[in-house]
Amino acid sequence: MPSRDFSLHGAIDLGARQAAVKRQQERQAAAEAAGGGAAANGAAGGPYVVDVTDQTFNAEVVDRSRTVPVLVDFWAEWCGPCKQLGPILEKLANEAAGQWVLAKVDIDANPQLAAYMQQMGVRGIPFVAVVVAGQLLPFLNGAAPEPQVRQALDQLFDALRKEGILPEAPAGGAGATGESAAGQVYGEAEEALQKGDLDGARAAFQRILDRNPRDGGAKRGLVLVEVSRRVRGVDAQGAVRDADAKPDDVQAQLLAANVEAVSGRIDAAFDRLLGAIRRTAGDDRDAVRKHLVELFDLLPPDDPRVGKARRSLQAALF
Repeated sequence: MPSRDFSLHGAIDLGARQAAVKRQQERQAAAEAAGGGAAANGAAGGPYVVDVTDQTFNAEVVDRSRTVPVLVDFWAEWCGPCKQLGPILEKLANEAAGQWVLAKVDIDANPQLAAYMQQMGVRGIPFVAVVVAGQLLPFLNGAAPEPQVRQALDQLFDALRKEGILPEAPAGGAGATGESAAGQVYGEAEEALQKGDLDGARAAFQRILDRNPRDGGAKRGLVLVEVSRRVRGVDAQGAVRDADAKPDDVQAQLLAANVEAVSGRIDAAFDRLLGAIRRTAGDDRDAVRKHLVELFDLLPPDDPRVGKARRSLQAALF
């Protein structure tokens, strides 16, 4: 199954993420007040459907995909087949209750994402991709009836499990029920993170681990909660500016790396801490090293960015 890293590096900060969440909540409230569900123009509807932009893609899709698969629906207002497929995907996303999340991209309003889609060789819409652990997998090209979309989703997740990208469904007759329950808890964790309810998110991820101690997504979710806790109330842009102005201030570097990590700029966080390791010695160097190793746990162990950073760390230390 083809895959590639999918990220708009440097496009997101904490403020942009919070603004995106606020806009999403406002759209949902307006839709409910109007008595409708998803609007005909493709606006996202339901707790597991979100509109994303060039500016919010890293946080809403790439970062989110570390804990739950994200299907990305590329659409446009003028596209008739998009209006057929979009409501089907939204219905299935809400039925899945957090097993996966649907992200909608209006290609007319988001030229960077539209250009990326073209670079992949995609020439028509609707086009749907799935992003898992930061990697993009082409999924659907063109519209299809609901039964075919359901079947395609079943085949997709079966393939991801066979390749070890997603955990296997629990054995036994209650497998589907157990998987649905875990998916629902993932959805609760994601919703809590969006609301800034870190205690709620931590409790949800812990419930998943209580059922399956080997669940890597939940383990990474707990790390994300802890790192997010450290930057709560922090002026994100100010923290980065302060660290850039004081390269020898270890605590400033650690805080800025946390800000960058939770904002989806994991490469920037790794590079910052690797630079600090090269400039420091003794206890300061060890503190930065431990912090970098902790941030590795935000990503799957086989993520190429982790491998690259580990090699750089070894070279810096020895």
